[in-house]
Formats: sequence, structure tokens, C-alpha cells
Amino acid sequence: MRLLNAHSRRIEEFVCADDIEEFAILSHRWGKEEITLQDWESLSIAELQEKEGYRKIDYCCKQAIQDGYHWIWMDTCCIDKTSSSELSEAINSMFRWYQDASICYAYLADVPDNTAQDALLPALSQSQWFTRGWTLQELLAPREVVFFSTNWKKLTSKLASVEILSTVTGIECIYLEGEPLEDASAAKKMSWASSRMTTRIEDIAYCLLGIFDVNMPLIYGEGKKAFRRLQEEISMLSLQSFPFQPPCNS
Repeated sequence: MRLLNAHSRRIEEFVCADDIEEFAILSHRWGKEEITLQDWESLSIAELQEKEGYRKIDYCCKQAIQDGYHWIWMDTCCIDKTSSSELSEAINSMFRWYQDASICYAYLADVPDNTAQDALLPALSQSQWFTRGWTLQELLAPREVVFFSTNWKKLTSKLASVEILSTVTGIECIYLEGEPLEDASAAKKMSWASSRMTTRIEDIAYCLLGIFDVNMPLIYGEGKKAFRRLQEEISMLSLQSFPFQPPCNS
């Protein structure tokens, strides 16, 4: 797992999970000119600052320092997406990484800075962040989620706005408050994801791996078969939870 040092702005790799310190994690929608690992390692700070994606990284680093965290994880520059094996491992591990994070910063780039508390419901309802497949796990997995506006002004937190978030997402308050997801039925979890979208068709399945607590290899190019494989994995888990016992002959 790679983490970005908020102070030095250097990316370091942690091989052993025990070596990983407390870290903040970023949730966001991908936009234009996102900064990759290769960009971060090869470009100067001046060159990085010219890219649109740098602003949210800078915001995130400054917020982490303010909150007392040295390390940050984000999916733009902390994964080598040129490596299919690393990408597969990252996606299969991502839900756990969001769970393990001390805090999650959710950047809502399309919500104005001057949004009043009594206007949160309509503002969040219109945010594209709540329509994406990947952000579903990024809302559910972390213990603490803090939402920020266009220019990184704090809007609210998950626990402070549970009822509003439940209205926006259709997720019951108890699961937003930390009730174990295994207590929710497969049908309920699917209903949470039903209105969300992903850019690549396979990601409709891959973004749900952690929510259903399943692992499977990534095969980009398989199209709708990915969702069929996910359903098969979910069915196998259900069978393991409720093994068939043949009736005893009396």
C-alpha cells in the first residue's frame, strides 16, 4: 500500500500492514487531469500544480496536517494503474483501506461553499458524488466521513447528517451509523447501488466487492459478465452461511 506524506509530499510504499500509521483517505469524483503515480514521481511540483487534479490533493494534505495526520491515501496517485495485478489487488482491498482510515475526506466539487445547513439536503441531492458506484463504499466503510465543498469548506460529517444522507442515498440510518453490513440482505445492498453509475461497465460489479465482502479477479473487457460473476460469488457466500443439511431418516 502506498501513502502520500502530507508534509514532504513524497509517496512511500508500505509492505507490512503493521508498519502503516494512522492515515486520512480521500473520496472524490474523478475529473480532468487527475495526477497518476507516474506523474507524481516524474513531474516537478510546478508541473503538477498546472494540472487540475493537484488542487484536491493539496487541499487534502493541508487538511490532514491540520487534523494531525501525516499520511494520506488517494486512488489517483497511490496506485500504479499500469500494473493490472496491482490494480486488482487495490480494488479487492479498497473497502478495507477505507475502513482502516482514521478519517475520510469526501470532496464534493459541485457543492457551493456558501451552502447553509438548512440547504444541505437539496445541495447534496444534486451532487454527482452520490450518483457514482465507487463512492458508495467510500460512504459506508469509514468510521468518520467529513464532506467538503468546491473550495474545501467543511459542509458536514456523516454522523452529523445521518438522516439527510439516508434521504439522499436510500441507505438506512443504522448502516450509516456503523451497523455491520453483513446484517443487511443482499437485496438491500443491491438497492443502495441500483441508481449509481460507473464509467466502465465492469466496475458496476467491482465497486461492490467490499460491500458484499467477496473477492474476485478483475477482467476488464468482460463487460456484463463481471456482474454475473459477482452474483455467483454472493450466492456461494449465502450457501456457506446456510449450509444444506439433508433430513435425517427416522
